[in-house]
Amino acid sequence: MEVSNASNSEGDKSPFVKRTLIVISLVTLTVLILALAYIGLQVLFLVLASVLLALPLRAGTRLLSRKTKLPEGASLAVVLLSVVAVIYGVIALLSGAISQQISDLQEQLPELIENAQQQLSQSKLGQRIASDLSADDINIQKMASQGNWFGRAFGAVSSVFGVLSNLYIVFFVTLFIAVSPDTYYQGVILLVPMSGRERAHEVMANLGDTLLSWLTGQVFSMTVVGVLTGIGLWILGIPLAGVLALMAALLSFIPNFGPVLALIPAALVALVNGPEQVLYVAALYAGVQAVESNLITPLVQQELIEMPPALILVAQVVIGTFAGAVGVIFATPVVAIIMVLVKMLYIRDGLGDTSVKV
Repeated sequence: MEVSNASNSEGDKSPFVKRTLIVISLVTLTVLILALAYIGLQVLFLVLASVLLALPLRAGTRLLSRKTKLPEGASLAVVLLSVVAVIYGVIALLSGAISQQISDLQEQLPELIENAQQQLSQSKLGQRIASDLSADDINIQKMASQGNWFGRAFGAVSSVFGVLSNLYIVFFVTLFIAVSPDTYYQGVILLVPMSGRERAHEVMANLGDTLLSWLTGQVFSMTVVGVLTGIGLWILGIPLAGVLALMAALLSFIPNFGPVLALIPAALVALVNGPEQVLYVAALYAGVQAVESNLITPLVQQELIEMPPALILVAQVVIGTFAGAVGVIFATPVVAIIMVLVKMLYIRDGLGDTSVKV
């Protein structure tokens, strides 16, 4: 009888143990898949950044080789040297004024933040916001004081090392792709069955043209935003106009969120001259954004590539959820790639609708 009860008890435990092991295995597998997907996304974005940098280098190489009859290797060397010379020239031309303005901004930032808090404290709503910010600062200081200084230092070093290693990878992958693009191009084509390789050539060529067109339009748009912002800030008499315009140009690479991020330091600097100056600066940034969104972008899209703004915003939210800030930055080229693939492979090939332009 005791033996029978013991065997029943073991039989009752056995399914529970099995179910527990299955649940643990599924959770572990899910965590591993998510971790690998996160790492894979980071790698894919590094590759995408390299491709985006290599495309204009290859376009310049082909153009120079066609015009001068130089070999592609020599043409690429000339293009690379020209890019380095232009970057060095711009840095040399602007380094004095811009670097001084950046130093001034770093020195004035604590004073600007303190001034902003004083301005906020003059109204009831501002007092509430300031008190919330102060409470957050106290909590952050408590957390920092309780933390290990060695751990914080190690985290900072790790972050810097991660950024530098990513830049290192992007630089050399860009160089390798620019030097021998056919190696990687043909490697992708060979993964496609023989019957679909001709179509794969067409899709790859269209993807390259689309990304190059998008990048060209983006650089043009960034230039316009930087110039208009710089002129407007100079007219308003805002200090550090050069560095603020440069920040506005660079951050305009990120649709939707970039202009808001660029406005924050400009508003802090303008607050030195009073709250009304902040309104003028906000109006300036809104006006520049309106010109960029309603005039520059439609002209660029008409000539180069068209992407729905709502789709870009949704993509930024979705991809940013999984990949963080990098996903937000590169959401637009990802949307461009997906649109080309959907139009060519699904709508045209799958549904047979050849009226859709690619």
